[in-house]
Order: sequence, then structure tokens, then C-alpha cells
Amino acid sequence: MWAVLPIALKGILVTLDPVTTSFFRFFLSALLITPYLLARNRLPNAHKARKPKFALWLIAAGLLLSANYGFYIFGLDKTSVEAAQVIIQLAPMLLLLAGLWIFREPFSRIQWLGFLVFVSGLLVFFHHRLGDLFLSFNDYGIGMLLVVGAAFSWAGYAIMQKFLLQEFSSEECMMVIYWIGTLSFLPFCDFSTIDQLSNLQWGLLAFCGLNTLVAYGAFAEAMVHLEASRVSAIIALGPLVTVTIVQLVPIAGVSPEPLGIISLVGAAMLVAGSITTAIAKKVS
Repeated sequence: MWAVLPIALKGILVTLDPVTTSFFRFFLSALLITPYLLARNRLPNAHKARKPKFALWLIAAGLLLSANYGFYIFGLDKTSVEAAQVIIQLAPMLLLLAGLWIFREPFSRIQWLGFLVFVSGLLVFFHHRLGDLFLSFNDYGIGMLLVVGAAFSWAGYAIMQKFLLQEFSSEECMMVIYWIGTLSFLPFCDFSTIDQLSNLQWGLLAFCGLNTLVAYGAFAEAMVHLEASRVSAIIALGPLVTVTIVQLVPIAGVSPEPLGIISLVGAAMLVAGSITTAIAKKVS
């Protein structure tokens, strides 16, 4: 689900602007999860949200995830599907580093090696685009920086969620966060092009709204049956799935990134480094 999400978003951005698209992603998720939780009485800790400290935590998490959605889709609009999907892999890596400094989690030398391979793979993958970022600083370079901003925002959101889950269930947190995201984007929406969406684009928009619910639901179920490190390692394969689909399957509105052997080697290094960092034994 996460691997094909940027492809669906690209198809929508042909007609709909990034802000309105992000609004619908949050709104559809909030609209589906709220009545479900209310009907099944799955909000046992709702009273805690009235406490100022927890309310601020929820608002901060909601705004950080909103920033993640916003930075990502604006970056995607200026770059390619493969580029956005590769750069956003910084997010779980940043979370791992945050665990090292904020939560005092151990980090072995093998994991540091994996991190160095990850960063090297990122540079190798974008070797032909580094001029766009550091020299000409064109739209593509700006888009790369926006996706980096999305990665930092997601890592900040994940850290806040770690604190929130000590007081609320994941479902309670997500419901509130979806509504915060909905309200954050609503004032800046432009609904004038809604009637120009094709039937396919309506389907893509519905898919993007459902993507968060289905992807996170599958993620939670996987965590029940597999170790967290194994789940993280599987998720790290996402960019390879995205690159393979875009390079091999012609998709209207999606321009494949011009990738040579060096870039493909970089992609393999990035995934290998990410998997190594996720599953390496935490030994000194």
C-alpha cells in the first residue's frame, strides 16, 4: 500500500492541488474510523484528552503528521515517484536515531554500518540529481528538500505518538490526529476543480483516503505475527517495489526517473542499509 501510494497521488495531482488532495486523505480516514470507534465503544480514554498536557501532545502529533503529508505531496509534485519514495525512507532511519538519543535505546556497530550504507546508497541513487539540489537548486532540488522535511516531520510525529500510546490506544490517537489533519488543510482547500476529476481519479482519491487505514491496519496485524525488526525489514523493500512498477509499467501522468546501473546499485545499497539497521542485533 505504501509503495503504490505516490503513484496514485501523482495521478490525482494532474487535476487536484496538493492541499485539497491531502485534505481528502485525512477527511476520508476520519469519516470512516470515527463512527466505527463510537459504535464499538472503543474510546475508553477520551476523557484524558481534556487534560492540557495530553491535548497539546495530540495537537502536536496531528500537526506533525499534517506537515508530513503536506511536505511529501508538495515534494512529490516537484520530483518523481521514485525520488520521493526513496527519500522518505529517511523517516524510519531518523526514528531509529531518535530512539538512540531520546529513548536511550542501544545501537550496535553493525547498525551504524547499516546506517552508513544507507546514506551512501542515498547519495549514489541521486548522483545524477545532486546538481539540482546543490548547484542549480531548481524545482527538482526544492522537491527533494520538501520530502526530507516530510521525513523529519514523520519522525517527530512518531516520537510524539510513542508518548501518546502510554495514555491512549492507537485507534484513539489516530482518530484525533485524522480530524486535526482535516481541519488543518480545510481552510486552504480549492474545491473548484473537483468536477474535473475523471472516474479513475475519483477512484485514486478514494484509494488514497483508504490507504492510511488499510496500510496501518495491515502493519498492526503484521506486528502481531512477526517481530518488529522483521516487519521493518519488509517495509524497507517498499522503494524497490515502487521503482520496479514505475520503470516497467507505463502509467499515465507518471514520468519514470532516468535510472542507470549506478542509481540501481544505490537503491540496493539503500535498502540493504535500512534492513541491516533494522534487524542487526543490538550488541556492542
